Amino acid sequence: MCLTIIVISGFYEPARHAMRYADTLAQAVRGNLVLLHVNRASLFDPYELVGAVGERLHQQELQAQSDTAMALRQLAQRLHVPTTVEMATDLLPNVARELAARYHPALFVLGQPDEDHPDFAGMATMCAELLRVGHFPVLAVPTSAPADTPPHRFLIAADREPFTLGPASKALCPALALLGTEFVVAYVSAGVDDDDGCAEALRAVRNSGLVEFSNPELQGYVDSDYAQGLLTAALEAPAEVVVMLARERSFMSELFHRSVTARLLGRCPVPVLVLPTAGEAHRPTAAEHAAATAIA
Repeated sequence: MCLTIIVISGFYEPARHAMRYADTLAQAVRGNLVLLHVNRASLFDPYELVGAVGERLHQQELQAQSDTAMALRQLAQRLHVPTTVEMATDLLPNVARELAARYHPALFVLGQPDEDHPDFAGMATMCAELLRVGHFPVLAVPTSAPADTPPHRFLIAADREPFTLGPASKALCPALALLGTEFVVAYVSAGVDDDDGCAEALRAVRNSGLVEFSNPELQGYVDSDYAQGLLTAALEAPAEVVVMLARERSFMSELFHRSVTARLLGRCPVPVLVLPTAGEAHRPTAAEHAAATAIA
């Protein structure tokens, strides 16, 4: 099956850069592209909130996008792989599911604006929603990332916890095998060297099947700020893509880790690939809930 990449598309530089980057990726893995244009990302359909007139207003907004769709199709003709254009007013859970059913995408690609861009915070939110809805791999591409050559050196942020790749992440592994010639497993410890933790992180990555086609390098970093430690690792490795694992974490773990991915998406100078893992959601125990209440 041909690998499909869905790119959140537009005409400003962050989106245009993401499209160029995705085009290069698709060429390298012999895939194709879907250029998806949306005006908003939301959990709720804004047109449902205005009653009976909502569908009419929705159709009017779609019709108003006809020039945008034509311009995107013209842009698609300049890309190097087969490309389809899709238009939606809102990136909603049902829209993501419907696109997934039709295209079976291996990856969503988003442009990450620079820190001074008005929509700087919006991209991390969109990534989180795509993962939450469908557990799809998401690649956030900053404008600083070279778009004319595919990445070959991947840094995998790992810890002691074993993990199992989610179905969508497993589907992406053949593409990583085509792209990756060098993999580095990075383990960040707080305050002290932790060689045992490094070894367990490497074992967790190997046992997951993520790099069964490679013999990854192992590097440890000490930093009490986990996100900053990963940024240091990305620069020192040096990495062309940082791979983050989106785990089904326990309630207490989530309190301490939930901001790491968002911070990395906003600050990392290289693309960040967020891979969903499989697992059952953890229901907090009474002790965990009491501890969380005390922290709050």
